[in-house]
Amino acid sequence: MMELVGVDIGGSNLKAGRVVKGRIEKKSIKPVTRNATYNQVLDDLFTCIDEVITPNTKRIGIGVPAVVDISKGIAYDVQNIHSWKLVPLKELLIERYGIRVHLNNDANCFALGEKIYGKGLPYKNFVGLSLGTGIGMGIIINDSLYNGVLCGAGEIGMVSYKESIIEDYASSFFFIQRYGLHPIEVFERAEKGEARSINAFQDFGFHLAEAIKTILYLYAPEAILIGGSISKAYKYFQESLQTNLKTFAYKKQIENLKIEVSTNQGSPILGAAALCLQEKN
Repeated sequence: MMELVGVDIGGSNLKAGRVVKGRIEKKSIKPVTRNATYNQVLDDLFTCIDEVITPNTKRIGIGVPAVVDISKGIAYDVQNIHSWKLVPLKELLIERYGIRVHLNNDANCFALGEKIYGKGLPYKNFVGLSLGTGIGMGIIINDSLYNGVLCGAGEIGMVSYKESIIEDYASSFFFIQRYGLHPIEVFERAEKGEARSINAFQDFGFHLAEAIKTILYLYAPEAILIGGSISKAYKYFQESLQTNLKTFAYKKQIENLKIEVSTNQGSPILGAAALCLQEKN
């Protein structure tokens, strides 16, 4: 039995979990402060890990919303933390905890978590989409995580779309920029039957389908697995998503495509921990 710590640095929260046999035994959460100093964020990370680590912990895995040099353990240009331009996380964590450390992109960790512990089990080839502060994408090919150079594969959010990029239309930015509300507020209002909020999710579903069509043309996966905070509102954008996908050029591919919503909120932490079992460095 190997005790691991998985860390997920998300768009809104920093989460660490003690993982044993594929289960999160204890979890620590702290808000991510975008404008905090380099050391303030590092201190928050240490505090989170300190709250879950034990003398029995063998390794730490961490998912970062950034491009990552796996071998050197360096994260570059962390998207939601302005002061983290070049962070030697592996070195810093080894210095503090004295155990092996593994890094990867946070969306890759979500996809790996789903592959090993979630809805990705039946699929050899799928894409995991994490819908939250931004849109993250992890790619599983032939049962293995595909990283690309510096873990940069799957940055679907940065693809040009309309007058901007896909992320502005398929993440929380869409609701904030066009409706002046956080998606949680939009969801709460939709649950109360507010037509404007329901329509907002329908618009969101249309744009998300455009992103998925791009993914289908590039990778032709068996399945798209959706996670992240916005996935909780899937019932409100499912119809518009499916309607727009019907315009995809290859009808047979759409007929065979499975779209599933993750039911495991811990997938990013579990996937980060699973890096310790997957990576050789």
